This record gives sequence, structure tokens and C-alpha cells, in this order.
Amino acid sequence: MSEPDRLANSAQLDSPSYRLAALDQDFLLGDSMRGVRFLMEYAKAEEALRAWGVRSTIVVFGGARVREGQAGKHGHWYEQARLFGRIASERGGAMRGTIGQPRDNVIATGGGPGIMEAVNRGASEVGAPSIGFNITLPHEQEPNAWSTPELTFRFHYFAMRKMHFAMRANALVVFPGGFGTFDELFEILTLRQTGKEKAIPIVLVDKAYWTSVVGFDALVENGMVAPEDLDLMSFAEDAEGVWAELLARGLRPGEESVPDPHQPALQSEAVTG
Repeated sequence: MSEPDRLANSAQLDSPSYRLAALDQDFLLGDSMRGVRFLMEYAKAEEALRAWGVRSTIVVFGGARVREGQAGKHGHWYEQARLFGRIASERGGAMRGTIGQPRDNVIATGGGPGIMEAVNRGASEVGAPSIGFNITLPHEQEPNAWSTPELTFRFHYFAMRKMHFAMRANALVVFPGGFGTFDELFEILTLRQTGKEKAIPIVLVDKAYWTSVVGFDALVENGMVAPEDLDLMSFAEDAEGVWAELLARGLRPGEESVPDPHQPALQSEAVTG
């Protein structure tokens, strides 16, 4: 192309409309492509989880403000979460085979600090893979150093992150935490209560904490939930107790307890962004 011709069509070459759609960030981040971005967040994590053979998970939630070595309950919760990561990974089936072969009951956390770090750390210490489903927040969250790098994800949409938590879950373990932990706990409890999630065991760690911050019995007394709804969850005091409770409530290490990851639970979280 001669110089006059190049100059003649420079406005066309420089126009945003001329960019390849897949390379046009202004277009991809626009309102009309929200559905595409949502699909991309599903597909990216799905592809990596399949490549690692992650067939089922044990989801663990808990407070991000808990730290190793803290005095009192915080330090105890951290150590029990770390121990649980080891126990579940060694006994649950996460260490079976190699990349590409099925793994069951792989630890999955929110990927951040505190209890999440402790559980990922426990899995890492026994050589097991573990997942970190991080979320973009106004005050940027960074992944902890213990989740498997290839299984460390970042989401914009809470709804898609929650779907990935739910769709492979064989069990839910909830350590003490704050608003975010409550959100995830009650999301799964609601899905169980309404039949949108499979009958997975839900175990809350430290009964004294949970019964002091949530009036479960008061919900029944005031007619807000049925008495049998409280049977959706149980309590344990330490890592070994959690594992024993999971087994007692139906968790089976290996293939027998595998959910269908392609029948994800419906999520109520609104898509924003």
C-alpha cells in the first residue's frame, strides 16, 4: 500500500469498530457483553478443573481475619482448619492418580487469608492440590500462597463463583467467620432447604460460636424455619470431629459420593458489574 493510500484510510484502520471483537476490550467490557463475560468466567475455571481431574470438592468457608499464632480461639481455629486440610486431602481422594485422572473431595476455599489460607496450607503440606476461588473486591484480595497455582482463580461475578463452589461440592465445612462466611453458609443452606442442592453434609465448627451468633432455635420458635430444617447441618469441635461427622452424614471418599458437576445448583445471586 502506498503512503497516500495508507493515509487515506488511517481513520478506518484506527476506528474501534475495525478492531477484532475478541481483542476489543472496550467492547468486551461493555454492557451488551455481560453474558459473554459470565460465560467466560464459567468456562475458564471449568477447563482448568477438568484438566486436573477435579471431580468433587469439600468446600470450606471461614473468617479471613483469623491468623496463625493468635492467642485464644483464633489461633485454635487456624490450626484446626490447617489440620482438616491435611486430613481431608489424605483420606478423601484428592491425592489419587496424576493430573488428568479423577480426584475427589479436593479442598476448595475462597482463596484468601485466614481460615482459607489454613485449609489450603494443610492440603499443600501433604502434597495435595487445592482450589482457591478468589473474588475481585474494592479492597483488592490477593490469593494466599498455598492454593495450587493452576487452580487459583479470580472472579468478578459472585454468582459464578458461588456456582463453582456448589456444583462439585460433596460437603460443606464452615469455620467461624463474619458476614462473608454467613453469606456462603446461608446460600448453601437455602439451596439444600429448597432442593436446589444435593443432600450434602454441612458441618459447622465450634457449636458455642455458632449458637451464640445465630439464633437457630429462635428461628424455629418463631416459625421461620421448620424444626427439620435444623437437621440440614450439624456441629463439630475439631478437625477429626469434622471428618467423623462428614463420614457419619454420608460423605464417602472416592467415586461413590461424586455429584454430577454438569448439573449445577441454581443460584439466586444477582449478576452485577
